[in-house]
Amino acid sequence: MCKVSVIVPNYNYERYLSERIDSILNQTYTDFELILLDDASTDGSAALLEKYKDNPHVSHVVINEKNTGNPFRQWMKGIMLARGEWIWIAEADDLCKPTFLETCINQVNANPNVAICYTDSYFIDQNDEDLSYRIIKASKKDVVTFDGKKFVKHYLYWQNAVINASGVLFRREYAVKLKDHPFQTMRFCGDWMFWLEIAMQGDVVNISRKLNYFRQHISQTSKGKDSGQNVVETIKIIKHIESMFPSISASKRLLCYGRLSRYIRHYKNKELKQTLFAFCNKELQTSLAFDYYYYKIHLHFRFLPWVLTDKKDYRKAIISEI
Repeated sequence: MCKVSVIVPNYNYERYLSERIDSILNQTYTDFELILLDDASTDGSAALLEKYKDNPHVSHVVINEKNTGNPFRQWMKGIMLARGEWIWIAEADDLCKPTFLETCINQVNANPNVAICYTDSYFIDQNDEDLSYRIIKASKKDVVTFDGKKFVKHYLYWQNAVINASGVLFRREYAVKLKDHPFQTMRFCGDWMFWLEIAMQGDVVNISRKLNYFRQHISQTSKGKDSGQNVVETIKIIKHIESMFPSISASKRLLCYGRLSRYIRHYKNKELKQTLFAFCNKELQTSLAFDYYYYKIHLHFRFLPWVLTDKKDYRKAIISEI
């Protein structure tokens, strides 16, 4: 048995694989197994992965003969193979600092109720250049602990706050409960659904140190937006959270819908924009045109202590700050 199972799901990332795997093998915390998965890559990834099969940390090298067409099915395959108490899904194109695992393990060892521990990330492009994206956070403290259920209700309801799997350690026993969960059928928001289901089972810890490098690919980030499928999946998540927390107020729901409306308004394809507005209005039983201005008014008067905004709501999930 080992403390951590590190899963590297890969598809056509031969260019980044060696550096990625080396960044895992160079961790200061060494009680881990390494599970290497390839989803029928068409480049030289499979041959490269085979070179690591004799490394003492490597427990599995699994090369699919047929592509699954969904990264989240690969996640679950790795989770079911894993023997560790904790799982780290280290995406094949990302990188990490040598102290990532050690820092996370120190936090989860200090709190037996932790379900998810995640760190902050640098955003990099395909050539390792820093993109300097800014993420709105609930706190500026070094370590923040959230009640998991409140984290879902007050944080994940608005957005996927756990932005990248490569920066997350999560408890395996909670993840295996999701082996038949429909998050595996989602294309763009499956991770968001996965995190909220894990968070419902324990505390969530955020370490405000950039220990992960999250690579951005223009083709990937634009694919979901160009088709509108990311909005369709976002609606599923919003409705799922509302079903779990019927106490969410009507005002807060309108604010959430208004925030989504602002996002859709940035679409350049007018026909797709109209289609998405119509879909959202029907699924959420609302008028996004009204919701948008409702949200804007709240932002305008956010200086008033009784006016709710998404950023104010985040803090309601916090248990402690260090």
